[in-house]
Amino acid sequence: MATLSTAIDLTPSAAARVAAIAARQNKPAILRLSVEGGGCSGFQYQFGLAESPEQDDAVAETDGVRLVVDPVSLDLVQGASVDFVESLGGAAFRVTNPNAASGCGCGSSFSV
Repeated sequence: MATLSTAIDLTPSAAARVAAIAARQNKPAILRLSVEGGGCSGFQYQFGLAESPEQDDAVAETDGVRLVVDPVSLDLVQGASVDFVESLGGAAFRVTNPNAASGCGCGSSFSV
């Protein structure tokens, strides 16, 4: 496992939300971020709780909560920040990705 110290960032707001969801579901506080083909712009972000990091995952930690990213996805999100935002439109994890050339209005897909 590699550390993501400068590769990607999990904000304290996102870490707190992951911790709350994990506690409710009685799971470890580990958020997996992956990138898959699809969405309106070509690639889309996928989030889910993980039981443990995989051997080749990169791992970032904030306030005891870990963010894990597989090597293929890491190439597409290097330097990104994962935040949790609440607005009138709802609440969601949001990725600010410097590698994305464009994105869609929903904020869950991007192109490079």
